[in-house]
Amino acid sequence: MIDQTATKRPIADQMYDVLLHQFMSGQRSAGQSLNIGALSRELDVSQTPLREALARLEHTGLVEREALRGYRVAPMMTRLEIQQLLEARLLLEPHLAEQAAARATPEFLAQLQETVDAFEESAEQADFETEGFDLYWRSDDRFHMLIANQAGNSFLAMAYAALGGQIQRFRLFSKFGRTGAKHAAPEHKAIYAAIAAGDGPGAAEAMSAHVTGATQRLLG
Repeated sequence: MIDQTATKRPIADQMYDVLLHQFMSGQRSAGQSLNIGALSRELDVSQTPLREALARLEHTGLVEREALRGYRVAPMMTRLEIQQLLEARLLLEPHLAEQAAARATPEFLAQLQETVDAFEESAEQADFETEGFDLYWRSDDRFHMLIANQAGNSFLAMAYAALGGQIQRFRLFSKFGRTGAKHAAPEHKAIYAAIAAGDGPGAAEAMSAHVTGATQRLLG
């Protein structure tokens, strides 16, 4: 399973990508046990880089470690967890968007536009193809992280990053047919337009609508 064209990359990095791809493709489902010995044999690598990759995935929220039992893929979010995540995001992300609008720079706007374009490109395939879902995942994550970092408060950015693992879990286990990417793409555009115009309240309102809409689409 090691990519021979990327042998200069640490094996742990390659295993991180392999496992993440397996999660996104549905090859390993929510709650499934991740036995390190079995993974080592299956992927033909030693256990040390696998342990490192799993430890990194644990920090994203996509993998959990249970005492005396090892690792497993994080379980599906409960309805209550989804509602609580929505509450947390609504407290944080509209404010980040408003502050990012006040501090927007040409470089930041160019980077944000790239994520908007990539997300729109993914919208048609995200619910049906692993590659489309991968682009959807990464562009969405970068869009929100760019805004958090541009808001100008490192503590709030750290708070978003800490929440980000659970947002990744939310994205991943929405799975194919339920991402709502077609609906989210114009929402990203609306957030971008408000930020680019320096309209802080408008950016906050657009972000609130987006976060709420994403949750309603998953629950619906």
